[in-house]
Amino acid sequence: MTTRILPVVGDADAARAITTLLSQLPDAEPAAPVGDSTSLIDTLARLAAESIDELPEVVLVHERIGPVPALELIREVALRFPAVGVVLVTSDASPMLFSAAMDSGARGLVGLPLSYEELAQRVQAAAGWSVGVRRHLGQGAEVFSGPGGIVVTVSGAKGGVGTTLTAVQLALAARASGMTTALADLDLQAGDVASYLDVQFRRSIVDLATIQDISPRVLQDAVFIHHTGIGLLLAPGEGERGEEVSERSVRQIVSALRNRYDVVVIDCGTQMNAANAAAIEMADTTLLLTTPDVVAVRATKRMVRLWDRLQIRKAEETVTVVNRHTKNTEIQPQLIERITGTRVARSAIPAHFKELQAVVDAGRLQDLDPKSTVKQAIWGLAGELGLVKAQEGGERKHGRPGGRPGRNRADRDRVRNPGPSAIGARRARGQIEP
Repeated sequence: MTTRILPVVGDADAARAITTLLSQLPDAEPAAPVGDSTSLIDTLARLAAESIDELPEVVLVHERIGPVPALELIREVALRFPAVGVVLVTSDASPMLFSAAMDSGARGLVGLPLSYEELAQRVQAAAGWSVGVRRHLGQGAEVFSGPGGIVVTVSGAKGGVGTTLTAVQLALAARASGMTTALADLDLQAGDVASYLDVQFRRSIVDLATIQDISPRVLQDAVFIHHTGIGLLLAPGEGERGEEVSERSVRQIVSALRNRYDVVVIDCGTQMNAANAAAIEMADTTLLLTTPDVVAVRATKRMVRLWDRLQIRKAEETVTVVNRHTKNTEIQPQLIERITGTRVARSAIPAHFKELQAVVDAGRLQDLDPKSTVKQAIWGLAGELGLVKAQEGGERKHGRPGGRPGRNRADRDRVRNPGPSAIGARRARGQIEP
C-alpha cells in the first residue's frame, strides 16, 4: 500500500532534508512540503471536502512551524481530521514533550537529526493507524470535517455599552437567514446571555474545560438548543468557576463550534483574560462595542492598544461598532475611526432604549419588534459582516459588502499565539491597564 505523506516544514533546509529522506522510504509518496500552519489546514480542508480518502495518511509537523505552535496545530488536525496520523519532528525527544505530543493527538515523535530507521518506523505506525481509523469512519462514525464556519467575537470597550445585546441579535439574525448558529458566552464571571433569552440550563462552558477531545456528541451535550434554533454555550452560573476555562480549552471549544456551525458568535464581555484573548485571536472578525462619549472612546483606544501589545489583534483587524449613536453627538464614527485606528462599521446602532426595555426586562430579546430601529441596525450589521445567507443577486454568504472582503480561511488560521503566560506576565509587570 502506498503511504501519502505531507511534510509541514517552515525552514527550507529542513524541508529539503526531510523530503529527501521520505523519498527513500518504501511505498512512500511524499507531497511537496507546506510552509506554515495556515497552508496545512487549508490543504487538508480542501482534500476533506472532496473525500476522506483524499487525505494523506501521514502528516509530519516540524517543531518550528508557525504561526500556530506545533502542539496546537497537531491538536487542531487531530480534532478536525481524525483520519490523519500526525508525527512530530523535534530536537527535544524528552519524555515530557513526548507526553505532551501524545496528549495533543500525535501518533509518534521523531527526533532530530533524522534517522532513516526511526522515521520509517514512525511513518509506518502512523499510516497503519490512519488506515484503521478510515475503516472505522466508513462505518458511519460521527466526526468533524471540512473548512468550518465563521467566528465573530463581540467585546465591549467598557461595561454597559451593549455587548451582550449586540451578540444575541447578531446570532438571531444569522439563524433567521437559515445559517446554523451558535452563541457562546465567554463573559465567564458575569455572562448574561441566559438572562437575555430566559434560559435555565445546568450545563455551561465549564463542562468542556477539562475534556481533551471534544467530539460532536460531547459538544451537543453541553449546548442548549434555544427555541429560535440557536445553540447556546452558556457562561457558568457561579462566576468563580470561570477560572477553570483556560486558553487551551477555549481553542478546542472554538474549533469544535466552528466545525459544527455556519456562524459562531462569541460574547467576550469587557474584561480581558487568557480565555477570551484566545477566542479573539482565532476569530475571523472581532467587534469592539463603544458608545459616542469621551469615556467610552478612551476605553476603546485603551483596549485596542492592549490587544496590540499582547499581539492578540491589530487595530486595523478590529471592527468598532458605535452603539447609541445620534446625529447630534459631537463624537461621530469618523472621529472614532481616526482616534482608534480601527475600521468603524457602517451600521451604527441608534440610541432608542425604549424599544428594548420591555423585552430586556422580560428576558425575551428574541421577541424584539421587527420594526425596531435598533434591531434593524444590528441585523444590518450582520449583513455587513457576512453573517447571513446571501439573497438571490445579493451579497456573498461569507464576506462583507461594499468592496471590503472578509478574512478568508487562510487568514482565519493565521493565529498569533502569545502563549498562556503572556497576559499573566504583562499583568504582573503592571502593563495591563485597568
